[in-house]
Amino acid sequence: MSSIIVRGLDDHVKEQLASQAKEHGRSMEAEVRDILTKAARRPHIGMALLAVARDVGGADELPIPTRDDVARAADFE
Repeated sequence: MSSIIVRGLDDHVKEQLASQAKEHGRSMEAEVRDILTKAARRPHIGMALLAVARDVGGADELPIPTRDDVARAADFE
């Protein structure tokens, strides 16, 4: 198994992690491990949408409208 070190973690975040770990009855290390594992396994939304589109026949035939507007800077006055 690999290890990582997280430097510069805000004290408030560490306190929240400790609180969550206590609620779940595990060490802070186990809590962080669980959070990171779930985050890494979460599907990429773009890839998930692409897979769904392929399952229903794809999106190759959808028309793409021509964009004819001109980009301009915002006027905050």
